[in-house]
Amino acid sequence: MPYPNTLIRQLRSHKAVVVLVSAAIAVVAAVALVLLTMYWPFTKQAVIKSLQDASSSTVEIAHFQGTYFPFPGCVAEEVTFRRSSDPNTPPLMTVGKLTIQGSYPGLVTRHVTQIRAEDLHIIINVAASGTAQKSPSPSSSTIDEIVANGATLEFTRSEGNPPLIFAIHQSTLRNIGALRRLSFQVKLSNPEPPGEITASGRFGPWKTGDAGQTPVSGDYTFQNADLGMFHGIAGMLSSQGKFLGTLEHIGVQGSTDTPDFEVTSSGHSVKLETQFEAFVNAENGDVMLQQVNSNFNKTTVVSNGGVVGTPDHKGKTATVDLQVSNGRIQDILRLFVTSDEAPMSGAISLSAQTTIPPGTAPFLGKVELLGDFGVAGSFKTETQQHVNQLSAASRGESDDNPATVLSDLKGHVVLRNGTATFSNLSFGVPGAFAEMHGTYNLLTNGIDLHGILKMDSDLSKMEHGVKSLLLKTMDPFFTKKAGGSVVPFKITGTYKRPSFGLDVVGNKENKASKRLQHLYSNSTK
Repeated sequence: MPYPNTLIRQLRSHKAVVVLVSAAIAVVAAVALVLLTMYWPFTKQAVIKSLQDASSSTVEIAHFQGTYFPFPGCVAEEVTFRRSSDPNTPPLMTVGKLTIQGSYPGLVTRHVTQIRAEDLHIIINVAASGTAQKSPSPSSSTIDEIVANGATLEFTRSEGNPPLIFAIHQSTLRNIGALRRLSFQVKLSNPEPPGEITASGRFGPWKTGDAGQTPVSGDYTFQNADLGMFHGIAGMLSSQGKFLGTLEHIGVQGSTDTPDFEVTSSGHSVKLETQFEAFVNAENGDVMLQQVNSNFNKTTVVSNGGVVGTPDHKGKTATVDLQVSNGRIQDILRLFVTSDEAPMSGAISLSAQTTIPPGTAPFLGKVELLGDFGVAGSFKTETQQHVNQLSAASRGESDDNPATVLSDLKGHVVLRNGTATFSNLSFGVPGAFAEMHGTYNLLTNGIDLHGILKMDSDLSKMEHGVKSLLLKTMDPFFTKKAGGSVVPFKITGTYKRPSFGLDVVGNKENKASKRLQHLYSNSTK
């Protein structure tokens, strides 16, 4: 019967096929096993090499364990990254526990599912020039996600200055690869000023050979920033904004709100709001302020400038141009005076350039300012009494006006080493107009101004008794118009207790002043 024979032949054929398929599978498995053994990416040496290539540093792993099921990967503990072979040199980075999880298909495509870093501590040594060490190019592998919660980022500073330490509460990077644009989310504590930052955005792809051209974008919030750590000011600042650009030129737009901003020496707080546009160079930390609008009470200050480092100096120098148009002098002065009311009120215009060099010197001792100003207003408080007396004497009357108007106050000022030097300083009061030059010390409040006073009345009417009789002989020398005199004049004393008087010493080159000085020295007081 042919049927059984045919069946037998078919069974034999199927058996041969099974044998052949099984043999093929065995061969493939054997080849795969050999390849995995040769190219398994999760051996200790392979992981060390990958980490060294990605960080351009020497990597040490104290404890290592490979994992195979359900996913291929490994766990490395006490991982240390070093840029120097000297064990006494602080490491670039340490990781308490590094868990790498991959997939079997990813073994062929160099694809990693997740890397989780626990107890991550990154130390960045800032060079003497103020720029951070050059970052390496990233690995060609792709990673779905990197998680580093509870990490610490530390920036070392020059000797004598404690490091800047950022506590990173949450940090997640996704879609990491040399030719990919990764996304990031981070929450961290900022050290100076202390506060909480939340940021998210996109980064990359990395520009190998020109890292500064690597694109970056995103948005941020900055909450509960305590300005009290900066000597001389206080307040809790919040800010929010967005950024877009490349690492060497990141454009930032945002706003800040400080409801209780205060110059601590005055004890007065104001609501300070700003809107700003700036550019940041992430490679060296330089900041260029394109425009900053600062608003408090009814005054707006418009500024621009930069905070830039130089190769020959440590730290960064802030240079800012300031403009005030139709502001209020009382808003500005109240930031700095202790009295409840500002000593002046009225409109102010200001154009100035300020420079704040690096260093630990007190703010008023190192800040420099060069500018022009103009104010129209009236004195109040203690100074008002002296201005009233000056005005009354210039008119030859008694002091019976409780609110003399000080008008057309303007001048040029240069501030250095805590001393403001004035030139082309002028102001008017009813009955007189003064043109002066001199100094005002911001640290001691001392005044030393000299110039001329153009009065409506005669010189002799500024004094009484014997001095008045003596000064009458000098009236012809100083009279420039009918019923008026131009006399040498000075303001000395302090801000709160100024002294107005004839400058019989400061104008020795004038013959009339010499004669006036002689009469003063010989008159009965």
